[in-house]
Amino acid sequence: MKIFREILWPLLAVIAAFIVGGVIILLLGDNPLTAYGLLLSSSFGSVKDIGWTLHYATPLIFTGLAVAVAFRCGLLNIGAEGQLYVAAFATAWVGIKFGGTVVNIFGTQEDWSWMSLPWFLLVPLCMLTAVVAGGIWGAIPGVLKAKFGSHEVINTIMLNFIAIALVSYFTQYHYKVPGDAILQTAPIGEAARIPQLDRFLPFIPKDVPLNAAFLLALLMCAAVYVFLWKTKWGYELRAVGENPSAAEYGGISPNKQIIIAMTISGALAGMVAIGEVLGTRHNYYDAFSADWGFLGIAVALLGRNHPLGVLITAIFFGVLLRGEIFVDAFTPRVSKDLGWVLQAIIILFVACFQIYTRRGGARTKI
Repeated sequence: MKIFREILWPLLAVIAAFIVGGVIILLLGDNPLTAYGLLLSSSFGSVKDIGWTLHYATPLIFTGLAVAVAFRCGLLNIGAEGQLYVAAFATAWVGIKFGGTVVNIFGTQEDWSWMSLPWFLLVPLCMLTAVVAGGIWGAIPGVLKAKFGSHEVINTIMLNFIAIALVSYFTQYHYKVPGDAILQTAPIGEAARIPQLDRFLPFIPKDVPLNAAFLLALLMCAAVYVFLWKTKWGYELRAVGENPSAAEYGGISPNKQIIIAMTISGALAGMVAIGEVLGTRHNYYDAFSADWGFLGIAVALLGRNHPLGVLITAIFFGVLLRGEIFVDAFTPRVSKDLGWVLQAIIILFVACFQIYTRRGGARTKI
């Protein structure tokens, strides 16, 4: 019964959101069936469309897992955006400094590196950098919460601004190619780049940017599930999220678990850099994130803070992100903002269902 309820509420929220969205489309003077048809066909109509949908979903899997881990410890990580920005710049920095000579955007060779490492050393080093950088940035609000009682929501919001400003400064004044009008770093070395999946799966078109980070995201869904539900450490983290006082009475340190949860959360958010820097852009590009850190909150909420739910929800949001482009192009009055409207309505309905179930549980206990 509990599993059915866990699946039922998010499903009802999605259905209700599409109904409300359909009414809005009708009021605008367009056909909801046409708009939703474009949304689905552009996301699943071909192998290329599916590849693009999974590409859009990949960063949301990481940020959804990041928020879900923090939620399980009773914390709200609003700072995944800042954590992925810090991780992206740090990853690009390692790829530049240890990647050897590269060809810049103007087609000339430049050597920004200290040394040239082979790919089997440099790729793991860059991945580790993404995890560590995101983890450190996530640990800061965890320590402030555990040691001083500072609320993690305020701290993570403030750290988002600090993170984005810091990496923008270093990009602008230290690691941008001279003469480049775009705020982005020099490219990383060839040895730091991870392959796109079309190299291993010939049926995927070459112009689809889906890369090995998607496989890593799937692996992390399994790893987070095992950690949270099959290990002592995950049990302790969840126990603190359920009832800190009872957990402390049982010998579990809430402060320790808060720091651990925020560190793991930041590390997961930082893994967005693996796909974006090593797999897609091959540099740090200012404002590269499409608010993935904030969308991760919605993904975790709709996915009920479970890795499988996060995976399914991230793909669903990938459908919205992919499909909204075609809805904007091929409908007379509906813009690409339809995707954002549907996301907002879904979040509102999930929140309403959550309040309803909590009140229902309270009445049952009484």
